[in-house]
Amino acid sequence: MKKSTTALLSIAMLGGFATEAFATEWNVSLWGSRRAFTEHVEKIAELVSEKTGGAFTMNISYGGLSKNTENLDGISIGAFEMAQICAGYHTDKNPAVTVLELPFLGVNTLEEEVAVSNAVYAHPSVKADFERWGAMTLMTSPMPQYNLVGTGEARDTLDKMQGMRVRATGGLGDAFKAIGAVPTSVTSSEAYNAMEAGVVDTVAFAQHAHLSFRTIDQATWWTENLNPGTVNCPVVVSIDAYNALSDDERAALDGSVDEAIAYYLENYGKLLDKWETVLAEKNVQKVKFSDTELAAFRAK
Repeated sequence: MKKSTTALLSIAMLGGFATEAFATEWNVSLWGSRRAFTEHVEKIAELVSEKTGGAFTMNISYGGLSKNTENLDGISIGAFEMAQICAGYHTDKNPAVTVLELPFLGVNTLEEEVAVSNAVYAHPSVKADFERWGAMTLMTSPMPQYNLVGTGEARDTLDKMQGMRVRATGGLGDAFKAIGAVPTSVTSSEAYNAMEAGVVDTVAFAQHAHLSFRTIDQATWWTENLNPGTVNCPVVVSIDAYNALSDDERAALDGSVDEAIAYYLENYGKLLDKWETVLAEKNVQKVKFSDTELAAFRAK
């Protein structure tokens, strides 16, 4: 009996070790804190764990694995398996995908942003750019049109934007430069301090980022209809790590993308619904540009 019990315990222990040995855990590099912008990553982690009975899990880190400007580098050296990036942080690393950051593309909804991003991600040139870093796109992080927050006198004409120091990256920065503003590419995490210290006069963000990075806390005005464009921020995965997944794990990951995006869209919609309340509570003036001013901006 003792031998049998010992044998059974040994088998159970070995089985436990085997289960542990074959479990798959991915490290995921994000930045800032959990927010609307990261909810699809949180959701897909939840879904793949459920679908694989806990055999495939994701360890999500907010800033603990890499700087947000170096997530592609981290993927390339195998420091982690999955990351969120923003193309405008390093246009030289992913030039093809920056077409999605060109100003005034006419993308009006988050659903349209998803469709356009997916089409661009499927292009061979975009795939080749990411393959140089050992990465592949998994899903996008759709954001609405960016708008400015600022302090002091509201800048409601292009003339008032002459010399304006604005936190804006990629194509958005180019658009503001064309009208005489001075763009700077401080990261989202640095935007609040840059605004507080007077390094920038204004910050261009989507609504969730104005909330998450607290730039709205310093603002006295917000441009409600400037809508120059947005930033494209795909979630990428290591090609080697993806190929190393079992068939079931890969199916769980791929099969969870649409559900994760749907959850993201629903959650972001709730944030947009409460934006007007936030502006009122913080006594932030809404600045509306005339059609003439908007046409002049686009013409630049």
